[in-house]
Amino acid sequence: MSADTYDARSSARLLAVQALYQMDIARTPLEVILREFNEHRMEAKLDDIELPAADSAHFEFVLRGVVDNQTQIDRMIDANLAENWSLPRLDSTLRAILRCGVQELLNAPQVPPKVVVSQYADIAHAFFEAAEGGMANALLDNVARALNEDEAAI
Repeated sequence: MSADTYDARSSARLLAVQALYQMDIARTPLEVILREFNEHRMEAKLDDIELPAADSAHFEFVLRGVVDNQTQIDRMIDANLAENWSLPRLDSTLRAILRCGVQELLNAPQVPPKVVVSQYADIAHAFFEAAEGGMANALLDNVARALNEDEAAI
């Protein structure tokens, strides 16, 4: 994704991934992360390119949602990983990307699933040069399809 296609919500997604990564690695509590990011880090950079200021409400929605729904989110990720893969085996950044993406797919029906999948896949491609970007795209697409099937069955 080029910098000119980023908007405030896209920046919020990128920062949410970074914040979730920090929470995972440094065991920083959610409220500390929210305060730190809202006070000092709502401007995002991607490869030294300044991005629009992040939508702080969306940033908080994604992070709180991951924390509040982590068991359900992790089960969905695990269910869609290739055989012999498990969530703990994934790189921490990829885990954060997938958790944020699944949170939005589950709890942001106003956002088209295609947008969620595409933007988190782009974030994965920005962080990884290997197959992780494709893995994020495929997994999030599978989750989106499964959720769509569940809604259609109701």
